Amino acid sequence: MKILLLEDEYSLRISIQEFLEDIGYEVDCFMNGEKAYDAVFDKSYDILLLDVNVPDLSGFELLKNIRLEGIETPAIFLTAMTDMQNLKKGYETGCCDYIRKPFDLEELEIRLHQVIKSFYFNDNEVVNLGKGAKYDVTKAKLTIDEKEIILRKAEKDILELLIKNKDIVVSVEMFQDEIWGEYVEPATIRVQLKNLRQKLPEGIIQNRRGLGYIIER
Repeated sequence: MKILLLEDEYSLRISIQEFLEDIGYEVDCFMNGEKAYDAVFDKSYDILLLDVNVPDLSGFELLKNIRLEGIETPAIFLTAMTDMQNLKKGYETGCCDYIRKPFDLEELEIRLHQVIKSFYFNDNEVVNLGKGAKYDVTKAKLTIDEKEIILRKAEKDILELLIKNKDIVVSVEMFQDEIWGEYVEPATIRVQLKNLRQKLPEGIIQNRRGLGYIIER
């Protein structure tokens, strides 16, 4: 999953980035609100982690503006502003959670998992794919008949994107935008999909010729 991190304190920004990348997230960092705002429209993110007091455009203003543009990406505020008025403002702006600094990085991990489950996976930690296959959202682990199946990063990202869009056909363009963030040869995507499908029971990922791929409920 891709995370946008807006944080102007260097040491904290690097600590958060390294921690999240170590547990499997892809993180783009910004210290400037205007640049982070532009990035939201240039690239597809799964979660926004926003400090409030940053240069040029505050986290509150950034989230308010993108909500007015119809972007509903879940957002968590990371801020030293602890008074009730700002807490209320954060939720009114459209955040999913509000973490007061200082915080433990493990707390951030827990909060992220909770947002991911509730926003993308209907609050289920383990998604039943059928035919004995299950995907644990929290641990990013695929099992078939209780046996763990090792996935490469691209395979895991593809599976999570298909799960997030259950009953919706995911096109090649969506894979390009949301997983690679740039143009990738369709043949490369098909190879990764083929590898993933070979690790799953037949029929879980279905091909809609000329349209894309889908996991049906």
